[in-house]
Amino acid sequence: MLKLYFAPRSRAIRVAWLLEEMGLDYELVSYALGDPAMRSPEYRADIHPMGRVPVLVDGDVQIMESGAILEYLLKRHGDGRFRPAESSADYPTYLQWLHYSEGMLMPQVNSYMVETFFLPPERQSEIHAKRAKKLLGQMLVPVDAALDSRDYLAGDFSAADIMTGSAAITAKGIGIDMSQMPQLAQYVDRLTTRPSYEKAAAL
Repeated sequence: MLKLYFAPRSRAIRVAWLLEEMGLDYELVSYALGDPAMRSPEYRADIHPMGRVPVLVDGDVQIMESGAILEYLLKRHGDGRFRPAESSADYPTYLQWLHYSEGMLMPQVNSYMVETFFLPPERQSEIHAKRAKKLLGQMLVPVDAALDSRDYLAGDFSAADIMTGSAAITAKGIGIDMSQMPQLAQYVDRLTTRPSYEKAAAL
């Protein structure tokens, strides 16, 4: 059985979301964010060298990084689901949005969270936090535009929606104003009411 090392409110939700969408059985090994057990020498040696999640174990395979795990699951267990065929006109668009999250959106989320949550108050910078939030809002504009006349980023619902969609959900959660991005706001609502997302988010 697949095993997922997981923490709530982390990128591991993406993996659980896809596993739920695929209907695959998996064992969940859950930690609280910041759990000292994830920083232990044993965890770093055996699970993740940086003491983080997600990590997926599939028999002899152990793989980290949410985007890599999603691609692995689709290749090994997807049977062609949740990604366009490589011959499809939607495939390049799928690749773009599959990687847009980590390339453009999440670095700004990370910066904002560091400045508002992870650093002690005396080291936080309101200027840096506001800049990260402003950049994140700007980088969501192309996502909104891509959703004009379509419900999902690359044709049918796909792993690209899990990757970039999860970043959009997080952006809404930290207070990004989507009033001028109506397609994006509707998209976030569409994603968060999917039963598989609701199950993953509740873990």
